[in-house]
Amino acid sequence: FEFALVEFCLVQNEGPSSLERVKRGWVWNQFFVVEEYTGTEPLYVGKIHTDSDEGEGNIKYTISGEGAGSIFIIDELTGDIHATERLDREEKAFYTLRAQARDRHSNDPLEPESEFVIKVQDINDSEPKFLEGPYIGSVAELSPIGTSVMKVTASDADDPTYGSSARVVYSVLDGEKFFTVDKHTGIIMTAVADLDRETQDRYELVVKATDMAGQMGGLSGSTTVTIVITDVNDNPPRFPQKMYQFSVSEGAAVGTPVGRVIATDADMGENTDMSYLIKDGGELFKVTTDVETQEAVVSIKKPLDFESKRTHNVVVEAVNKHVDPRFVDLGSFRDQTIVRVSVLDIDEPPIFQPAEGAIMEVQEDAKVGALVGIVTARDPDVKNKPVRFSIDRTTDQEMIFHIDPDSGAITLGKILDRETAGWHNITVKAVEADNHTMVSHSAVSIRILDVNDNPPELATPYEASICEDAKPGQLIHTISVVDRDEPQSGHRFYFTLAPEASSNRHFTLWDVKDILLSECVF
Repeated sequence: FEFALVEFCLVQNEGPSSLERVKRGWVWNQFFVVEEYTGTEPLYVGKIHTDSDEGEGNIKYTISGEGAGSIFIIDELTGDIHATERLDREEKAFYTLRAQARDRHSNDPLEPESEFVIKVQDINDSEPKFLEGPYIGSVAELSPIGTSVMKVTASDADDPTYGSSARVVYSVLDGEKFFTVDKHTGIIMTAVADLDRETQDRYELVVKATDMAGQMGGLSGSTTVTIVITDVNDNPPRFPQKMYQFSVSEGAAVGTPVGRVIATDADMGENTDMSYLIKDGGELFKVTTDVETQEAVVSIKKPLDFESKRTHNVVVEAVNKHVDPRFVDLGSFRDQTIVRVSVLDIDEPPIFQPAEGAIMEVQEDAKVGALVGIVTARDPDVKNKPVRFSIDRTTDQEMIFHIDPDSGAITLGKILDRETAGWHNITVKAVEADNHTMVSHSAVSIRILDVNDNPPELATPYEASICEDAKPGQLIHTISVVDRDEPQSGHRFYFTLAPEASSNRHFTLWDVKDILLSECVF
């Protein structure tokens, strides 16, 4: 390839007096120099030449500018330019210089100085490089085939405008079973639909970038890509055992924890959150969830009784809180286990029947030793030990009542008087015969039934007076009486004058028949 830098000058033609413009100027090759030249001799670049050079050696060629005299040298007689150093296009792609032709004897310029460029021609000497690593991406497990994960990009320092040296294509060297990469864009995608975080939670891929569009002889570079598999809620809770066994004393208070069980979930984060509920056996037990440990805490809801039931089977169910509707077809996101609770027997105090206490009645004229009533208590334990009875003497300090220690029969110890005390409230104790620490108390209220053992009495002492001129039939006084007895149907009194006064003809007692009276009149 040649081109000419042409200069115009004026010359005198033969013939009529006139001036005619003719061409004169620079003539040289288009300058390219290949990079990375490894020869031992200076590399020929090209020649500069002016058409005024007739080959007589009268012209001297010089160059100036970038690299002149160091990187580039010129033969001042021939105008040949050589490169003396190994050039790298990736460091500098071209050099700008200026050419000058002078008269060798006078050193006067023969042509105007002219600028030219030496372009460093690219060779494929730079491999693609991944400059943005390390690469870490993520994708959810069970994602469909072709799901985009991330993009990687390799840079090639070669000339993108020249040949295919900088045309990069991508491929997966290691991990191609699970992931693919778009050869042109570098986008990494899933190659399978069954990525399972619980089986493998990360993959290390090796991605290669090759220049020359992947053709033979292209250079390549590689990088490692870490892909983290993120969790989805695709696993249900599972109890490690189908049955757990615990024991608790029958005397344990309501709210006492019986035991803890836990269901495991292969997922992670909030996908493992679960709640527990009782599907069977919730009458006597309840379950709560420990939010810190995700354990099910089984505790007592109502009092337990060894003698009534010794073993309880409680069905506990674990349920995922955050079920993903995309995976409901994988199965039920819940699981059940049986919590078997054995109730342990304890030595319990006797139980009175009725438990709320007893009310008894006795006639006030009953004799000492008469039976008032019988209290009943039994040992609720399986051994059903004998029970002994006694009266708490702080409630019967006068020892009005006695109790048979074996039968619980309460008898009179003293004569009763209803008018002195109509009720007696005592406390009866029942203890196990061989363990006096097992003691119970029951209140016994004894009502004293009235008998007519008290005569009527004047309500107050009476004293009457009358004038001597009182007329017959005149009211002198009204008399009132009382009776300390308490008949069920009320009192009925009959008034008469005492025998010693019945013959007195001056006074008369008026008694109204068939009327309940507490008074009579004179």
